[in-house]
Amino acid sequence: MDNYRAPWWLPGGNLQTIWAATRGARYAAARPQFRRERWATPDHDFVDVDWLTNDALDSPAQRPLLVVFHGLEGSSASHYAEAFADVARARQWACAVPHFRGCSGEINLAPRAYHSGDFAEIDWILRRFKKQHAGPVMAVGVSLGGNALLRWAGELEGAAHELVCAVSAVCSPLDLAASGKAIGEGFNRQVYTRMFLGSMVPKALQKLEQHPGLFNRQALLAARDLHAFDNIVTAPLHGFKDTEDYWARASAKPHLARIQVPALALNARNDPFVPEWSLPALRDVSHSVTLWQPDQGGHVGFPSAPGRPLVAHVRAMPLAVSEFLAQHLPTPG
Repeated sequence: MDNYRAPWWLPGGNLQTIWAATRGARYAAARPQFRRERWATPDHDFVDVDWLTNDALDSPAQRPLLVVFHGLEGSSASHYAEAFADVARARQWACAVPHFRGCSGEINLAPRAYHSGDFAEIDWILRRFKKQHAGPVMAVGVSLGGNALLRWAGELEGAAHELVCAVSAVCSPLDLAASGKAIGEGFNRQVYTRMFLGSMVPKALQKLEQHPGLFNRQALLAARDLHAFDNIVTAPLHGFKDTEDYWARASAKPHLARIQVPALALNARNDPFVPEWSLPALRDVSHSVTLWQPDQGGHVGFPSAPGRPLVAHVRAMPLAVSEFLAQHLPTPG
């Protein structure tokens, strides 16, 4: 994957991003199916977890478990989640997609949502998986989910080994200020920012109906970028002073040198959301962290077209990431 090259007919990060999300084939055969499990949280809320159903899998609780943390406004229906589930199924791994609060199709109950640096939530979820699942646990986080996962790995340092054998972050904005600025400008602002706010604002309004006075409704309706949304909603609801404080404290990049569990950080250099100059270098990470930074791929794109033109799939990235994770599974026996 470090040497990934996009199909010739998908030049540029935006095409590689948009095609993968909207047109790329996500699975080799049948679409992965999930069963939902609802977990009650310590603060009287809930998290919905979708488990891959695989009737052909014997003793699933003994198999390796791949936990997939989704990105901003993602879910188990996201293209990358279905692709990872398909790859896990082929490897005969168990697979689960925990939904960040409010992302499972039902608004959560507490006066909060989710954010890019919520390592406490990641910790609670992974401890629940470890307690519930007898086999080894691996975790991959995509975009926002990857930043939160690596933020967690840095926070726990050596103790992360107790819960996972390896982790990976895919196309994650490890420097949130750099990515926040990038997504608020030009084409990104007109396309991606509008898409995200089109989902986030209605959910925030639902949250305001649940908890009147939680934030300023008119200020929310006036928000035109993620910086403004985070300043009005995300930061104050999760204990940050403002957007700048949130982006600084939630970013995983300053904590990569503390990671002691095998970790992969995969970022395409042409990712529209993540400026190349903001990517971590070897000097920024510990010896436990592997950096893959191919020139192409877009944002969670990496379409592959080994056959005829205009037909592409998005399994190449999950295949490569799962191979990295598999190398760190404990030896049977």
